[in-house]
Amino acid sequence: MINHRISKHPIISPDSEATVNFTFNGLAYKARPEEMISSAMIAHGIAIFNKHHKDGAPQGIFCANGQCAQCLVLVDGLPKKACITPVKESMAVQELDGLPELPEDDDIVPASAIPVVETDVLIVGAGPAGLSAAVELTAGNLNVIIADDKLELGGKLGLQTHNFFGSIRDCHAGMRGMDIGTLLAEEVEELANTEIWLDSPVVGVFSDGLVGIVKAGKYHLVRPKHFLVTAGAREKTLAFPGCDLPGVYGGGAFQTLVNRDMIRASNRLFIVGGGNVGLIAAYHALQAGIEVLGIVEALPQCGGYKVHLDKVKRLGIPIWTAHTILKAEGDGKLEKVTIAAIDKTFTPQPDTEQSFDCDTLLVAVGLAPVDELLEKARQFGFSAYAAGDADVIAEASAAIFSGRIIGRKMLQDIGHDIEVPQEWYDILDMLRAKPGPMHELGYFKKDKAKIYPIIRCAQEIPCNPCTAVCPKNSIKTHDGKLTGVPQFTDECIGCTRCVVICPGLAITLVDRAYDPNGKLALVTLPWEMPHGTVKPGQIVKTTGFEGHHIGQGKVIAIKDSKWQNRRQLMLLEVPMEDAEAVAGIHIYQPEDKKSGSTATSRDDWDTIVCRCERITKGEIIQYIRDTECTDFNALKAALRVGMGPCGAKTCNELALRLFRQELGRDAEIEPNVERPFALEVPISAFLGGGEE
Repeated sequence: MINHRISKHPIISPDSEATVNFTFNGLAYKARPEEMISSAMIAHGIAIFNKHHKDGAPQGIFCANGQCAQCLVLVDGLPKKACITPVKESMAVQELDGLPELPEDDDIVPASAIPVVETDVLIVGAGPAGLSAAVELTAGNLNVIIADDKLELGGKLGLQTHNFFGSIRDCHAGMRGMDIGTLLAEEVEELANTEIWLDSPVVGVFSDGLVGIVKAGKYHLVRPKHFLVTAGAREKTLAFPGCDLPGVYGGGAFQTLVNRDMIRASNRLFIVGGGNVGLIAAYHALQAGIEVLGIVEALPQCGGYKVHLDKVKRLGIPIWTAHTILKAEGDGKLEKVTIAAIDKTFTPQPDTEQSFDCDTLLVAVGLAPVDELLEKARQFGFSAYAAGDADVIAEASAAIFSGRIIGRKMLQDIGHDIEVPQEWYDILDMLRAKPGPMHELGYFKKDKAKIYPIIRCAQEIPCNPCTAVCPKNSIKTHDGKLTGVPQFTDECIGCTRCVVICPGLAITLVDRAYDPNGKLALVTLPWEMPHGTVKPGQIVKTTGFEGHHIGQGKVIAIKDSKWQNRRQLMLLEVPMEDAEAVAGIHIYQPEDKKSGSTATSRDDWDTIVCRCERITKGEIIQYIRDTECTDFNALKAALRVGMGPCGAKTCNELALRLFRQELGRDAEIEPNVERPFALEVPISAFLGGGEE
């Protein structure tokens, strides 16, 4: 039987074994307790969940977040989203072919009375911003409800296995995101007057001041005096030929499968997007033992932190900037992708096509705020606030500070005498800022010491935990600023604490006293790859801080201890002349280039834009041309664009691009009108008799 479960990982461990019995299409399988159906199926190599009712096209997982319905299956005869439905013992799951049939039972089930709950504050989203805001709100002795659609607190922090940026004092820099999530969750769970509603998606905001929530499957109404949206962000996507194939999905879905559910969701992976999401996803894939074929970025430079970019380049992952994805191909599922170089107008250039055989394509091209509930609340006159990515897209460390600030700001508006320090606003601005300029690396002069760190953090980013952990206070940032480039200035005792805590894996330690003959040096590298990737005694290819080849080194040891917070240290013997240049080792060899063919005009015309209703690019363009349409809502009425389960969350921006393409960049387009419910609500949520 196929088994795609991750049994060994350098950072995380499975909580339990697969002991829960279920069937899919009549065949017996096992899942881990409380594992989502989608993860259990992918663990057994099942990538197709249903066939679309319009044209029979195979559907695979896409968002892994309950936002769409591409993973819809029949569970004991009822349609369910596989990505948010836990497996239960003896559950019978079937592939859905077309639309589900309505049950024949015509018994009348009475609607139950809908509970109405009063509260001072309703917080939508239990991620870093929502939890941080809740902690601050306790100073006002307010009744607070935190509602989240997940089964545990922490939001996307639970998917972040890497060390966080920022400062130790202000946002737990140097800790792993999942540990920060646990820390915040434990703090909130101890708060007085704070109710936590998990498995409780907020589905509607109404003009009478009520908010609809499906709490554990039952519909509730909440009347808050104040409404705080910290629902985070959703991924943007691209429309290209084959974008709808099973195996094409976002970085967030990938991290959910790999880091939450420990599923090796791919064998051969390609990534579109060189921002932090794409770069981090590539690194996480390597940690899960997945082969990463490369990353393609449309801009001339990757937009993510340079330390994220460098650490994947050092391992041997190719990066193609000023390139784009042309098409994805496969018979019922992804089998091949083709990329090409583009010019300044983003036009693909002929004779630059390259193809790669792969089974998974991650589209990581940015995030958009989940703010539709916020906009409705403001429209209806709520006392409404936003924090975190629902307000401004930034790193999770910024979301923590954003939540703290907005919590105190709400208290001020309510009438409490409480201060919001100006320093908090300054730190938030730094945490939200885009990566700053590059600087020349300033290496410590080797004639001053025999052991010292090499710090390869050359870009101004908000991060300084290395300055806080040095026992000799020998690492300082320029002008003492959080965004200043750190440099080693004085004495080193070789404790390796800076190597262990650096979120960007940008610090190595050089020991020039290692060899009495002065020919060899010992370099200590941060190491987070799977056990057995390299072994003591192995000769490896060494790389510089941007991934360029340096020479060879010999692995002397790989050290591990609890204080290293699951980061290992590789001790590497290298020639003395290479010691300061060595920043990592190559573990992957790029494949030889394969020529590919460009997408045809017919391929482009048939590209799926609205995934739920399977409306093509050509259908939308033709309607705009024929009717001179300038209203997204007319497009909905005519073609059903945006009428599917995701409620235009995926296709809205893609369709607006087509409007501007046809009518001009400055054309005034009537936007999509958001209406309740923001998510599907099963009729059973309103009934007294339950699903049965």
